[in-house]
Amino acid sequence: MIRSFYIAAKDLKAEFRTKQMLNSMFIFSLMVLVVFSISFGDFLGDSAKVAKLAPGVLWVSFTFAGMLGLSRTFVLESENGCLEALKLCPVDRGTIYTGKVLSNLAIMFLMEIVTLPFFIVLFNYGLDPRALLLLALILLLGTFGFIAVGTLLSALTLGTRTRELLLPVLLLPVLLPVLIPAVEATAGILAGNGIVGISSELRLLAAYDLVFFVVSNLVFEYAISD
Repeated sequence: MIRSFYIAAKDLKAEFRTKQMLNSMFIFSLMVLVVFSISFGDFLGDSAKVAKLAPGVLWVSFTFAGMLGLSRTFVLESENGCLEALKLCPVDRGTIYTGKVLSNLAIMFLMEIVTLPFFIVLFNYGLDPRALLLLALILLLGTFGFIAVGTLLSALTLGTRTRELLLPVLLLPVLLPVLIPAVEATAGILAGNGIVGISSELRLLAAYDLVFFVVSNLVFEYAISD
């Protein structure tokens, strides 16, 4: 596990030198929120309609912004000829996968934390600290499932010429089991429900995260094999 942190630290250090991908993800996510808030401007005074639209808008912005980052997960190693060196590291291939998941999760979650206040302002929400903590828990569980699958599929599509187009096509159908409960749980929190009201969605997210992380860890070795 410690070696996974080393791999994650290497990726995060390279990203924070330029913040190119983080800035791109944040700007893309913010643009999606702004466009939808303008499109739904006539509905923002109707709390019932906003409650139905806003959670989906939030997760759409996070999902498509996250795909920008996932498409670049292994590109840096591939472009610099370091992918073979990474595979020759005296560690289990699952360690490499876990390190990549941790770095992607950190970047994605940081982008979400920065974007969330803009969402609250644009859609006229007021959340107390307890609701914010529950929302952070939902974001963490939903994002972990998204990153766990996305990192594996990013490795699978690395050798293709159209990986930027192929990754969303492969990823979106697999993400439905995590996006649906994530949107429903987010809607529950924004509507003022407590943790009891979203307990079933949280269990689904946790089960998805566990199953897909374990499966992805096991098959990652074959995903990056020549």
